Amino acid sequence: MQISELARQAQTAVDTVRHYEKVGLLPAPARLNNGYRNYGPSQLQRLRFIRRCRLLGIGLSDIARLLNCAAQPQADCGEVDRLIESQIAMVRQRIDHLLALEQQLRALRQQCISQPGRGRTVSACGILDDLRNP
Repeated sequence: MQISELARQAQTAVDTVRHYEKVGLLPAPARLNNGYRNYGPSQLQRLRFIRRCRLLGIGLSDIARLLNCAAQPQADCGEVDRLIESQIAMVRQRIDHLLALEQQLRALRQQCISQPGRGRTVSACGILDDLRNP
């Protein structure tokens, strides 16, 4: 199949496929006589694997490590476990950061709610006042 069909079946962009080839995550396919790339089922399966990893927020270098692990089916899966544990820790860190950000925004919103007598004009906006004076 050509690159456009591969991208369509993997639900990704053609440029993304080319990028994964360029960085070495997707091996370069055979070329047809007309110079077009010719992909097979194994490349589609690999691209779907990469795409799933990206949807889980896994970085390209860690995807490369996971692909290397997958290529050694008899090897110990400890590295795979460590990579996923590390990803879980990074997600937890992002969640904690987003929760703190949410609290800051809620406190900022209180600047408007807590000063009802000031009017509802921009010149009297407690939120903007707070943002101007950190």
